[in-house]
Amino acid sequence: MANVALARVYQQSFEAHPYYTLAVTNGALNALGDTVAQLTQRFNEKHRRHQPPYDILRTLRFFAFGFGMGPLIGRWNFFLERHFPLRSLGNETGKVSLRALARRVGADQLFMAPIGLAMFIGSMGVMEGRDPKHIAQRYNDIYKPALIANWQVWPLAQLINFRFMPLPYRVPFQSSCGVFWTLYLSLLNSKESEVQERNDQLKRTLNS
Repeated sequence: MANVALARVYQQSFEAHPYYTLAVTNGALNALGDTVAQLTQRFNEKHRRHQPPYDILRTLRFFAFGFGMGPLIGRWNFFLERHFPLRSLGNETGKVSLRALARRVGADQLFMAPIGLAMFIGSMGVMEGRDPKHIAQRYNDIYKPALIANWQVWPLAQLINFRFMPLPYRVPFQSSCGVFWTLYLSLLNSKESEVQERNDQLKRTLNS
């Protein structure tokens, strides 16, 4: 019953303020993904005597990125709906064309997925205060493996999303699936940050 009420509140909010609703929803689910990532890291490193405190700023960075991406993904879904229709004109049966569905998923994965991942790496680097050299190194280290991992996971999720979810719920569905993807990206980004910080510390030690 609570789920029905929540869905009704979301639908009303989406109808009144679609892009704000998408922004808040995507931001909140992104923050949830990072929260799960940090708790997972703490659990895996519980043997360490001195564990770093929970990084609330890191979670806020993920919220900010998700907040900004929500409306963009919403606009992208509107574009796909318009230019990659799943049902042909005059199709009275309403049967979805599998070829059209494949084209829509292909467009999403070949165009938006690489752009979204590039925006994630760059945005996180900027919000963490990294200089262009460090951001470029981050692209070099994690962009390709993350994109390959994306192509191994997201085509099936987006196929389900585009086939079965109504347009207003596609970003929340994608973001809900994305909690686990955000967990992966958060751990990947955090590991790269630790590597860069160790390298910087080593250079400072050698130069002192």
